[in-house]
Amino acid sequence: MPQYALKYADARGEIRQEVVEAASEQEARDRLAQQGYLVYSVRPRLGLGLAPAAGRRRKLDLEKFLIFNQQFITLFRAGLPILKCLDLLADRLTDSKLSPVIAEIRDDVRKGSLLSEAFGRQQMFPPIYVTSIMAGERSGALGEVLERYLAYQRLALAVRKKILLSLIYPSVLVLLVIGLVVFLVTFVVPRFAELYATTNAELPAPTRLLISVGLAANQFIVAGAVALLLLILGGRYYLRTDAGRAVADRIKVRTPLLGEIWLKYQVAQLGRLLATLLSGGIPLVQGMETASQSVSSPLLRAALADAQRRVKEGQSLSGALASTGLFPPLAIDMIEVGESTGALPQMLNSVAEFYEDDVNTRMQAALSLIEPAIMIFMGLFVAFVLVSLYLPIFSLADAMK
Repeated sequence: MPQYALKYADARGEIRQEVVEAASEQEARDRLAQQGYLVYSVRPRLGLGLAPAAGRRRKLDLEKFLIFNQQFITLFRAGLPILKCLDLLADRLTDSKLSPVIAEIRDDVRKGSLLSEAFGRQQMFPPIYVTSIMAGERSGALGEVLERYLAYQRLALAVRKKILLSLIYPSVLVLLVIGLVVFLVTFVVPRFAELYATTNAELPAPTRLLISVGLAANQFIVAGAVALLLLILGGRYYLRTDAGRAVADRIKVRTPLLGEIWLKYQVAQLGRLLATLLSGGIPLVQGMETASQSVSSPLLRAALADAQRRVKEGQSLSGALASTGLFPPLAIDMIEVGESTGALPQMLNSVAEFYEDDVNTRMQAALSLIEPAIMIFMGLFVAFVLVSLYLPIFSLADAMK
């Protein structure tokens, strides 16, 4: 049945917006009129999906966006109309990038647009957020739906921050090791090469090898640095394309240990997404479509598109996900239990919690192995350099005796 976006004034004079199903536009209008509401506009809706429009894309600061939503929900819960909430927040936001965007959304709503349409036109908000607002408008429970989204986003940000913080120390160690290697090879080794060139002594094989590498590195360090920079920039550009991200995803999945961690993290994020959408009243097929738009991995996006097609054909969610061959068997089993008991959103949250804990445990275990490995490599390399450089001095001392 067709869906229509309604804008009307209730008995207290407050402006309301929602999405309803009706056989025709006139039927939707008559239904509101019979309830004593003053109808402002009735417009056809094509569904819950939101097609991305062409145009500019702006980056969203999720933490500041969460603050805006918390303020918006507080005002909305206090009984203020949506337009009044946007009026108050547009003029008081401290985020210089978000404030003009909210002002544009307010102007769109004032002209008769639904809140979800106004947010969708900006092309900078997560698809799950726009779809959640659509569900809230349709069900008349906008406050509850937005609170579920805030809870999801807080948990997602907390997990992401925890993982990033755990990677800081190993990253610093790697940079220090690279800096030390470059310093020894390009500065220390050439100085010893000049010293040994004046002795005309026969150098040991490790020393000759190290000096050859050091002199070559010292000679081509500028060209090497430029080539490395160009390689990094080219790699970043390639990884921004769909083909590049797909190749990167296949490499991540096949990487021992880290591939399993990456996949479980993606499964946890997907579980949070679907649980939030289903709890907000979004049908499963539309929820899977929105989730596929929200994930950044092309590999996972293709798997979700295939699973969505199977669900449309009547297959269960667990069976559709299992057919992709990408999702862990335990996650499939838990989702199957949720479907059989009618508690799929709760079970998806349980899947997310389980795999988030598992990712955190495995990350800590992997980092506990990586850090000693880096230290051992650094110690062995420094030992090799020192022994190679000082071995001729010991040989000369023995010869003088």
